[in-house]
Amino acid sequence: MTTERMHIQGFYDPATGTISYVLADPQARQAAVIDAVLDLDPKSGQLSTTSADRIAAYLHAQGWQLQWILETHAHADHLSAAQYLRHQLGGQVAMGERIRDVQRVFRSVFHFEPGFVPDGRQFDRLFAADEVFQVGQLSVTALWVPGHTPADMAYQVQDGPGEAGAVFVGDTLFMPDVGTARADFPGGDAAQLYRSIHQLLALPGDTRLFMCHDYPPAGREPAWECTVADQRRSNIHVHDGVSEADFVQMRQARDATLAMPTLILPSVQINVRAGKLPPAQDDGRIYIQLPVNALGAGAGQPLPPGLGHVPAADS
Repeated sequence: MTTERMHIQGFYDPATGTISYVLADPQARQAAVIDAVLDLDPKSGQLSTTSADRIAAYLHAQGWQLQWILETHAHADHLSAAQYLRHQLGGQVAMGERIRDVQRVFRSVFHFEPGFVPDGRQFDRLFAADEVFQVGQLSVTALWVPGHTPADMAYQVQDGPGEAGAVFVGDTLFMPDVGTARADFPGGDAAQLYRSIHQLLALPGDTRLFMCHDYPPAGREPAWECTVADQRRSNIHVHDGVSEADFVQMRQARDATLAMPTLILPSVQINVRAGKLPPAQDDGRIYIQLPVNALGAGAGQPLPPGLGHVPAADS
């Protein structure tokens, strides 16, 4: 999508269903990257930067300076490439200020090192609800849209008087034939998600919405742009006429059937650190934690008999 002052380019990652974006003001030659992916092979633990390098190459080819590296939330399905892009291209890493709440929860889940402080200092900038910042001459408003997690943000861009704006909705809405995000992660709330979605759906009908993910039904190619009117007319979970009570009932019943995302354990512990890896251990290696019985349906349940640690007897 390109207007005289606003350019938007999506980059689809088929491994995670994530769409990362470049938002740019071509006249000012300034750009932001939203929800960049760091590639992880969960079978081998190998990290790579193929997805992020595509974005870096695009910015280099356009001759644009990277001003912001924005996160809509602490993703549970992919690792953030924010620090890699910052190292390569500069820019400030930013997300919503409620990331502190998420950090406090997961510091305990992953037994982070004592030096980890859950105050958001890992990010260069934390946005308050409705805070306005600039990408070149574009005005961007950080909208607080909790429900999927307590810290979710959407980024609303205005591209001039009389022009339809654009919103990067993060994990609130999917394409209309896919529906809405889950609300069963720690701190999630289906009723809050419904209200956040309706905050977005109250925008003018021709406002363009850009999804963070697409999981297309069989026979449809991946897609990530629609309008407020499209969502209100045909979103399978929150089209016009769906009440909050009906949505909450549907969302809670559906969430109870969903498996945890494949990459939730590595993703969250990296993403609450603004894309930084944990500190190396004494052997020089970096390790990602896999806490047992910490998430999902069995969270908090005792281990089966015989599997718990038994201290060695004194000799």
